[in-house]
Amino acid sequence: MSFFKGFNQELKLILSLRVGAFLCLLGWAWVHFYWEAPYAILVWNETVFSWVERGGGDWEKFVGTGSNDGLLQQVVRQLFWVFLIAAAASFAARKCSIWKLIALLMGSLFLIILFYARYLESQQQLPILIEHGGQALMPIILVLALNFGPRCPLTQHVAILAVMLTFAGHGAYALGLWPTPANYFAMTKLILGFDFEASVVFLKFAGVMDFLICVGFLFTKLRRISAGYAFCWGLLTALARPLAGMSFDLHYWGADQFIHEAMLRAPHFMVPLYLLVLWHPVSEHES
Repeated sequence: MSFFKGFNQELKLILSLRVGAFLCLLGWAWVHFYWEAPYAILVWNETVFSWVERGGGDWEKFVGTGSNDGLLQQVVRQLFWVFLIAAAASFAARKCSIWKLIALLMGSLFLIILFYARYLESQQQLPILIEHGGQALMPIILVLALNFGPRCPLTQHVAILAVMLTFAGHGAYALGLWPTPANYFAMTKLILGFDFEASVVFLKFAGVMDFLICVGFLFTKLRRISAGYAFCWGLLTALARPLAGMSFDLHYWGADQFIHEAMLRAPHFMVPLYLLVLWHPVSEHES
């Protein structure tokens, strides 16, 4: 295997996890800096409203009016620093660097909160919570690998869980078990040129493959094939976002709008790559 040529296998394993965590966290840092993360849904309820009113606060100043930034938007924007610091810690963290490991875990914690907010925003569609499991677990997998080793069974099992969650969530949407997102059809049409009927067939096939891959991870003889497919499909679907959205007619060619969409999906292909390297037979000159 020629992945990360020049590194021994242990370094390849750690590097794949570092790159995955770095790209994912940096991508979400850009979302918090440039866009607006959907945390508002967590506080948009009667309970929080009554707390603000009882405390003498102004609800519009707290949540914003759309024409100006409220306290909530200002706080959320500062979370950019949490993700940026966690991204930096992806390469800086070592086994004994406690604060850098904590920074990575904080990155995971805020990802979990963010994905729960997206779950509520989607009217509690379960697949949207499941499919983000790989991203939420990415920094945790790196912390486990740094502390217990990249070959530790716990590290390996959490990585397998991360991949299975990602593909199960995507598969549920692709098969139409939950309403298939419109951007699935849009990307299929823009990249492959399929019409709606052909896109439905293609997505259903992809959904079946997603679930077959999840099953394949449960069997020793199939796990390397499953990891290889997951790496290729995860990479292609991540790149599909900028490929479908970017254009020379857009400001900055649309890079500011779409590059981060591929970056934050790095765990979808870097965790399978870690497993693929992990399960690759080690020769003497690689050890």
